[in-house]
Amino acid sequence: MIKEVCVENFTNVPLLINRGANRIELNNDLVAGGTTPSYGVIKKTVEYAHKYDVPVVVMIRPRGGNFIYDADELEIMVHDIQICSLLGADGVAFGCLTEDNYLDKFAMKKLISAAHVGNLEVVIHMAFDELTNNEQKKALEWLVENNVIRVLTHGGTLNKPISDTLYHLKELVTQAQDKIEILPGGGITDENVRNVIKQVGVNQAHGTKILGKI
Repeated sequence: MIKEVCVENFTNVPLLINRGANRIELNNDLVAGGTTPSYGVIKKTVEYAHKYDVPVVVMIRPRGGNFIYDADELEIMVHDIQICSLLGADGVAFGCLTEDNYLDKFAMKKLISAAHVGNLEVVIHMAFDELTNNEQKKALEWLVENNVIRVLTHGGTLNKPISDTLYHLKELVTQAQDKIEILPGGGITDENVRNVIKQVGVNQAHGTKILGKI
């Protein structure tokens, strides 16, 4: 089982790796839903985590709020992806939507291309959950075609407990058919992680409390 722990900055990374974190999603400002951490935080986290063979996925998000990005913001995100590659990160997580709540394929392609040039794995984060179920099915196929490795998803809006979204998560896993990874997240703790993984039929999960409270 892969336990991906969502962290804010470097502070608790040593503790969480000691507790058994198998992968780190590195953020700044989790109150805003997670934004891109600084150069120094990325460098220190990658150096430390790699000593223990723990991969690091860096959040690429220039601000809180929605996932609709203009040309300037996309340029910032490309530069941040390039920095992640230079600093030896293993992957990046991002998600781009249009104003009418579809996957922004133009923006996604721009960022995916930058990541693949830098030999980084690409994860789409919970922006995916803002798509309708029907659009998610279409988006999943597009993400496979464009070599996105993983979808971080709650299976529904975050105001629903994970127990209410398990059915949809299982639907996504069935559609994915090992072509793309489904990573359940949002409301997963050390107390319910094994049940979620069993119910959904995956071997990984994501959360801030997946290894207990800090």
